[in-house]
Amino acid sequence: MGATHVNVIVRNPADPDRTWESEFLVDTGAIDSLVPRQHLEAIGIAPVGRRVYELADGTSRPYDHGLARIEFMDEIVAGRVVFAEDDTEPLLGLTALESAGIEVDPRNERLKRLSAVRLKSLTPV
Repeated sequence: MGATHVNVIVRNPADPDRTWESEFLVDTGAIDSLVPRQHLEAIGIAPVGRRVYELADGTSRPYDHGLARIEFMDEIVAGRVVFAEDDTEPLLGLTALESAGIEVDPRNERLKRLSAVRLKSLTPV
């Protein structure tokens, strides 16, 4: 299976004219979205907390996180953004995808819009 990328605009919710735009790797294994620290700081997004994240290699480490408007595929969502190292590839996480009603089509390596946004669990609780 290959990689899926999407163009994303990260916007400072307190000052919507301050933005950063880039191609993000879509990562359904990541809950939150990840953005290089230098770009978040450049648009005035400050950390609001810190939490421990588990990385793809199984290790865990603490990262700062903040809040941003995340825009992609003509959708706007608000979400948590993780302050990553400056040379890190930006990741679009599952929370942003689900909030926008977008899912990954792994066969075609594309994103597709759901006919309706889910308000219930897919499996019974």
